[in-house]
Amino acid sequence: MERAASKDWKAAPRLLPSAARPSPPACGNGQQLYECPICQLICTDYPVLQEHVELHLEECSFLEGRNLGDLELAQQLQNEEDRQRKEETARQERQEFQKLQKQYGLDGSGGYKQQSLKNMEKDVALGRMQPSEYHTKKVDMMESLAFGIDDGKTKTSGITEALFQYYQNECKDIKHVWLSTGVDHFHFCSGDKGWGCGYRNFQMLLSSLLRNSIYKDYLKENSSIPCIPKIQSLIEDAWKEGFDPQGASHFNSRLHGTRAWIGACEIYSLLTSLRLKSQIIDFHQPTGPSGTHPRLFEWILNYYSSDKENSAKVVCSSRPPIYLQHQGHSRTIIGIEERKNKSLCLLIFDPGTPSQEMQKLLKGIDGNNLRSLRRFAGNLKHNQYQIVAIDGVLSVEEKIVRRKASQLFTAQRIP
Repeated sequence: MERAASKDWKAAPRLLPSAARPSPPACGNGQQLYECPICQLICTDYPVLQEHVELHLEECSFLEGRNLGDLELAQQLQNEEDRQRKEETARQERQEFQKLQKQYGLDGSGGYKQQSLKNMEKDVALGRMQPSEYHTKKVDMMESLAFGIDDGKTKTSGITEALFQYYQNECKDIKHVWLSTGVDHFHFCSGDKGWGCGYRNFQMLLSSLLRNSIYKDYLKENSSIPCIPKIQSLIEDAWKEGFDPQGASHFNSRLHGTRAWIGACEIYSLLTSLRLKSQIIDFHQPTGPSGTHPRLFEWILNYYSSDKENSAKVVCSSRPPIYLQHQGHSRTIIGIEERKNKSLCLLIFDPGTPSQEMQKLLKGIDGNNLRSLRRFAGNLKHNQYQIVAIDGVLSVEEKIVRRKASQLFTAQRIP
């Protein structure tokens, strides 16, 4: 008989009934033989063949099921791996975001008041402060916060005046020096250590503006140096007026009660809301060898020396100090030296310099302690700097124009 195709056998669950079976081949002695259509095994008994073929079918069904099971298992494992990877990525992103929130004071851990109390309590626990002193300082702090006025405990006055006298009598290698008028130095305290540099620099700017006849009449409502929480409220008020909506969104329109860092844009918005004409200048890349910024130094020299008629060696300029920002920190430029060898040197107040160090300048300035103020080109090598410079006052109409412009504000760039 002809052999049936293997696929016909696989399709049938059982062999055909005996009445429909084709006649099997026979061997030489007349015995009937049965060949397996799958593996060609010869059987002498038909029921044995039938059981044999059913075993083949069961094996095929098992293998097909196992293959399907393997595919499903592999897919499940891949899905689980993808899920775990996504969860790990999300966890790392949350951790990084929380680190950034903590770094920039936006983690909800409290602001100036909470940090001050926590540090004072720590000092008491460590025996560095008596309980009676703690209560006295707490009362003083609460009074300062209630009135919104800085307590002046980190302020050092008279340094610019001492510098004027020093340059008059010393420094034969100096050709010209320009100094901003009456800038007080403000240092961090326990309540803002690690995050308060922007606020302290604003206090330095304001201390000079309040002594300047051009500006003090516009600052009648802010005739005292505000404490840090008050400065935070003033910036929030500027946002409410419509200044820098993008910046306001970044901080969720809230600074008060946080340890949030501020930068050039917040200082600009605050100054403009007070009707002070200011501008942000962005020195977005080095313009000199070894990562230096000679264009920054040249800009500041032009800012201070714009009054060409004054050829005195030492000039107390009516120009306000300049806010200087770079990654992670900000400082205040109070003047500039032009040396006989044509090199330039900035004079800078750093809020990170302790008041005790600044007060040494009042006892006598020399080349050694002046190093804390001097910054040559090789000392300023961050990739990018921003400055906020004040140049006059704004009318009500000009303030409105600036407010509208700030909504599409892009810092002017120096190429």
